[in-house]
Amino acid sequence: MTFRLRAWQQEALSRYLDERPRDFLAVATPGAGKTTFALAIAAELLSRRVIERVTIVTPTDHLKTQWAEAAARAGIPIDPAYSVGQGKTSAEYVGVALTYAGVAVNPLALRIRTERFKTLVILDEIHHAGDAMSWGEGVREAFQPATRRISLTGTPFRSDINPIPFVTYVPGSDGIGRSVADYTYGYAEALADHVVRPVLFMAYSGDMSWRTRAGDEITARLGEPLTKDLTAQALRTALDPSGSWIPAVLSAADKRLDEVRKNVPDAGGLVIASDQDSARAYAKTLKQITGELPTIVLSDEKAASKKIATFSTGDARWMVAVRMVSEGVDVPRLAVGVYATTTATPLFFAQAVGRFVRARARGETASVFLPSVPSLLGFAAELEVARDHVLARRANPDDLFDSEDALLAQAQAGDGASDELNNEWAALDSQARFDRVLFDGGEFGHAGEVHVGSDEEMDFLGIPGLLDPAQMRELLQQRVAKGAKDKMRDDRAAQASEALTETATFDQLGVLRRELNSLVAAWHHRTSEPHGVIHSRLRKACGGPAAAVATGDQLRARIDQLRDWAAKPAV
Repeated sequence: MTFRLRAWQQEALSRYLDERPRDFLAVATPGAGKTTFALAIAAELLSRRVIERVTIVTPTDHLKTQWAEAAARAGIPIDPAYSVGQGKTSAEYVGVALTYAGVAVNPLALRIRTERFKTLVILDEIHHAGDAMSWGEGVREAFQPATRRISLTGTPFRSDINPIPFVTYVPGSDGIGRSVADYTYGYAEALADHVVRPVLFMAYSGDMSWRTRAGDEITARLGEPLTKDLTAQALRTALDPSGSWIPAVLSAADKRLDEVRKNVPDAGGLVIASDQDSARAYAKTLKQITGELPTIVLSDEKAASKKIATFSTGDARWMVAVRMVSEGVDVPRLAVGVYATTTATPLFFAQAVGRFVRARARGETASVFLPSVPSLLGFAAELEVARDHVLARRANPDDLFDSEDALLAQAQAGDGASDELNNEWAALDSQARFDRVLFDGGEFGHAGEVHVGSDEEMDFLGIPGLLDPAQMRELLQQRVAKGAKDKMRDDRAAQASEALTETATFDQLGVLRRELNSLVAAWHHRTSEPHGVIHSRLRKACGGPAAAVATGDQLRARIDQLRDWAAKPAV
């Protein structure tokens, strides 16, 4: 089969074929086409009889099927249902697909299989081989005898010190080992080549209230400088399904999806939840907003892969998931996302955003809604920064959790955070406010607080769904300028209104004084009392200063008093 390769894929393939390395690490941004690149190498090596078999290792069961389908289109039959216990597979297959967890079950059996044939091993998202010590050891034992190994990743960095098998580490000037890729194709390069979409990050802040385990009630604003613990608790409060923050943000995201679908009719949205219970609750809220029940994808369901495939080829609006679609899963029509998870590590964030960046046509953009948490805003601002895996733990005060893998394991069980974390707080109330837009390293927004549902928020939610990066930046700048102009106009209108109120008050007092003086004159003609005496009697009866400095209420009281006198029969 002849592959239609992008420029980076062709360059990397040429380098590989020229150098003929046993191990090759390709780091390419999510959505760039790592699968096609690896299968092109596999097809070339099979045709040259350098290899006889192909073994593909992925993080999830769903990705096994996805790889097998892509390989079949390339003329390479792969068995995605293979298990180590069955030993042989059908002679019709050239290779098998496994998960890292499956490899760890019996690496010795896989080593024997690898030794029997000249084997190419494709390690997809290789950083997962460092998820657990048994996974890394299993991969190393099973595939040490392989003829060739290709390691792929879009996010080689990790937050721990577990070395990744078959990856080269070179000490830096500080003596700390850093991973070295044989070929790197970053997000910035892919964006310039129109291989991936530009991303608009829609950040939302708001006031949060919660009760601590000690019984103290705390109110804080999401996005303001807080301690690590308070930031984590404020974020959990915002993401609580029973609060007002989540419904407001989901509604805003759905409005954005409406705008995108005007230009991209099949555009879909994805909500990434912290745990299964939250995912179900978010889906219920989305149904109330849209009238359509979203696709709910939970990793322990047998039908999860089928649900993803159905959603990918359909035109349904929303999908809600925990981790199943956080990495590697190809749903090109995803254009709007809601980052509604408490996981705040650079690895997971990059994987999640990677679900939305795959470009299909020039001008498509991705929009990701996220809480205004300093760490997440930082990741968004540094989306184009390439990172390597560093073999040293460095404390990051912005990370809400030290172990992303432990948290995600709990999420798949539907437990959310641990009981200890849950007992520390109870969400009381949450209110969402539009904060800002982050795009291409810049920040855009209106000055002051912007309410959800306001015209100011719609200035950004209503941005057209098809714009190239230059047009997007220009339009965002126009929106900011418009907001500043509108604020200036509103300030002037408020000042004019205040002046008008003052004028109206002055005119009203004049009318009341003239009416009082007219009644005093009439009473004078009736009783012959001097005007000054009448005013003195009125002040004595009603209180207050002279009429020239009396308030409106005091003038009205004197008018009523005079009318009361006039209504009485003369003595």
